[in-house]
Amino acid sequence: MKPEVFLPDDYRPAEDEPFMNDRQLEYFRRKLINWKNELLEQSAETIDNLQDSARNVPDIADRASEETDRALELRTRDRQRKLVAKIDAALRRIENGEYGYCEMTGEPISLKRLDARPIATMTLEAQEKHERREKVHRDD
Repeated sequence: MKPEVFLPDDYRPAEDEPFMNDRQLEYFRRKLINWKNELLEQSAETIDNLQDSARNVPDIADRASEETDRALELRTRDRQRKLVAKIDAALRRIENGEYGYCEMTGEPISLKRLDARPIATMTLEAQEKHERREKVHRDD
């Protein structure tokens, strides 16, 4: 097991540091874990809300409105479930020493991009190229 890395509360990864040093990895690991915990807490709240709202509403308009709200909530939670899986994959990449590097080119992903989207697996350029290629093939 790795020794714990000291990380000041105001730490932000900087371009003048060695890329993906222990402090940067710890920063992103904590950021990912906090994000995952927030999503899991929201999911628990959703389950509680759905159980509370599972009542028989006699008015058909109210029932339809409640069903629409429930469907929207479930769709949102499904997106968040997929996001948790991506967060878990990013945490595994940190453990494997692959985090921060583009899966297409092997180049470092910019720290600004990782800070904004810590689950990113590609550089901005590789992502744009991938999306253009995907759009072309989708039109077929």
